[in-house]
Amino acid sequence: QVQVVESGGGSVQAGGSLRLSCTSSGYTVCMAWFRQASGKEREGVAGAMGDEHTDYADSVKGRFTISKDDASNTLHLQMNSLKPEDTAMYYCAASYGCSTSDLLQDDDYKYWGQGTQVTVSS
Repeated sequence: QVQVVESGGGSVQAGGSLRLSCTSSGYTVCMAWFRQASGKEREGVAGAMGDEHTDYADSVKGRFTISKDDASNTLHLQMNSLKPEDTAMYYCAASYGCSTSDLLQDDDYKYWGQGTQVTVSS
């Protein structure tokens, strides 16, 4: 059983930055960030397969950067130019395999963290 733990959430004003981190207890090929805002469905934010293959939701491209360190089983999400609409609970997810054409299919991910809250005020 792989354990996934997130950290780094918090509150920030619009235009600010936050960095989320996620640690997995074991190596997994695919890791990703998802988020769920109040009253909305969960959506994929950014995913990574190995150290180089990444995928982003259109809403965060150019603002968020995902990085995966396979040596330490960690995943980071650098979030810049944050907007109020980025406010959500952010979840880290991990899987031994995922679709190479779309890393943000939540059905592909078996292991999930408890989430970390990100709040962006205007």
